[in-house]
Amino acid sequence: MKIVVVGGSGLIGSRLVKKLAAMGHQAVAASPDTGVNTVTGEGVAEALKSAGVVVDVSNSPSWEDAAVLQFFEGSTRNLLTCEAAAGVGHHVALSVVGTDRLTESGYFRAKMAQEKMIEQSSTPYSLVHATQFFEFLKGLADISFDGHEVHLPSVLFQPMAADDVANGLARIAVGPPANGVVEIAGSEEFRLDDLVRRRLTALNDPREVVADPHARYAGARLGERTLLPGQDARLGKTRFDDWLARSTAGAGA
Repeated sequence: MKIVVVGGSGLIGSRLVKKLAAMGHQAVAASPDTGVNTVTGEGVAEALKSAGVVVDVSNSPSWEDAAVLQFFEGSTRNLLTCEAAAGVGHHVALSVVGTDRLTESGYFRAKMAQEKMIEQSSTPYSLVHATQFFEFLKGLADISFDGHEVHLPSVLFQPMAADDVANGLARIAVGPPANGVVEIAGSEEFRLDDLVRRRLTALNDPREVVADPHARYAGARLGERTLLPGQDARLGKTRFDDWLARSTAGAGA
């Protein structure tokens, strides 16, 4: 089966393309790097010809409120239009656990707008809500750094490895459309500030992580369980300590 992965050159997309190919599918990476721009529409119709499934793991290059909304609405509109014309049977979109609880954030309002467009389209779909990635812990520190300290709320979350995200997406992509939300998550709960602190320590990053109940997450206030999945979430197998050991060994920290 031909499966087009939008954002197929990125962290999750590149892994997903490899996994789908290993499963025997024709996995096509669609991104500006391969001549497919879903925002402008360039190359989209050609890429989707004879595709059975489209998996959208793309992300906005800007998190500014207006820019991110424009990205997700424009990209999704072009994809859905071309999918209808090509007869695509399953649209899979990667989103975030807790999106509907993070409405103070312009980024997550844009993700909600994207999901609504997909739900109202004629193409059968699966909305995959994933928890945060281990690979983004340093990035989370970077965007939470005030020049002196990293301020993060000490709330619960259940992050997962990028490989497990790709595995979950692959299984959903080749299965029947859920026509709803499927949650995927890591197998362990942590405190957000503590895990970022552990990651920075492994990287020999001297920045101090401060547990701050007033700190925001992409502009939104968090409750104790805002970032946690429900009981029916499909759990990845990679434990954080194992991932950290491989990451440190592979990159020399």
